Amino acid sequence: MSNSRAILADLVAFDTTSRNSNLPLQDYVRAKLAESGIEAELFPDETGTKANLFATIGPKGPGGIILSGHTDCVPVEGQAWSSDPFTLTERDGKLYARGAADMKGFLACALAIVPALTKAQLSAPVHLAFSYDEETGCTGVRGMIKSLTARGDRPAACLVGEPTGMGVVTGHKGGRSYRVFVTGTEAHSSLAPRAVNAIEYAAELIVFLRGLAAELKAGPQDQDYDVVHSTLSTGLIEGGTAINIVPNACQFQFEFRNLPATEQDDIAEQVFGYARDTLLPQMRAVDPACDIRFDQVYEYPAHVIEGDHPLVTRMKWAVGSNNQAKVAFGTEAGLFQRDLGVSTVVCGPGYIDVAHRPDEYVEQSQLDHCDVALAELLLNG
Repeated sequence: MSNSRAILADLVAFDTTSRNSNLPLQDYVRAKLAESGIEAELFPDETGTKANLFATIGPKGPGGIILSGHTDCVPVEGQAWSSDPFTLTERDGKLYARGAADMKGFLACALAIVPALTKAQLSAPVHLAFSYDEETGCTGVRGMIKSLTARGDRPAACLVGEPTGMGVVTGHKGGRSYRVFVTGTEAHSSLAPRAVNAIEYAAELIVFLRGLAAELKAGPQDQDYDVVHSTLSTGLIEGGTAINIVPNACQFQFEFRNLPATEQDDIAEQVFGYARDTLLPQMRAVDPACDIRFDQVYEYPAHVIEGDHPLVTRMKWAVGSNNQAKVAFGTEAGLFQRDLGVSTVVCGPGYIDVAHRPDEYVEQSQLDHCDVALAELLLNG
């Protein structure tokens, strides 16, 4: 058994579904690093039940590269697994477990190379940054990035090890989601003209969103993406209590995923403006207490790095391929690049199309490829 595979078996045994604490896993990581004489620092959340972890191997100070990954995973409830999702199980060269691909496989490879790094004469530091709550909107890593920014010892590069099949990814779309609360006025349905139907006004706003999605489709495009334009969609809606009551409340949730060329604030302001300038005056003409409120659920920036950037060239050499790609799914890469000011690429073992599904897996060959690539990048580069 390879060292990375053995570590992966340990990591997936921790149920780090985003609703749970990740501290037991982080304690394991700290103990693993301590075996090589490396001290890890924790950045806890406000509740003290979750934490980011940061550790440095090699010389202190600025420069070097961050190996970044998230410790949380998505739930398994309601999924039909063929084996225990928290026990690493091999079948035909595939290693099955929740988080095996997304993204404890990369965490395992990053930990597996630490003993070799401590024995090498590194000219620049290698940092480990393991976050929490990436799956709920890339929220956890922000506190750690803020602390690292305040220190001023900025690394030179960052590798986010999301599952890309060990292909080098140079960009992904950004994302933002809002939960919308529409407050109307209830009445008996026979007196509907005297009320403000929250569902109907929510529906008008949703139709506006659909039109805005069509405008985004006709806007900036990037042919490197499978969906070449920015997207917007409504995913959840709830409202009403009975057929003979004009509903006084409705809520729904929408999200958009934007290309780097499309500003998130511009999209959001169009939605806010339609609600504020068109819908609310109509609603408040009947009842001044009516309202439309937007609560942001999550936000993460788009990520892009030029294909001829030295970090991209270096990663291509490490993985043994000149190919590069862009992906629609979000990562923490945009936050490291925007908020920490660090050039960032995305590359890791496993494939996103098996993530979040029952019988998630990472191939042993992908772990082996990642082990070799990290050695080339960090020890032979």
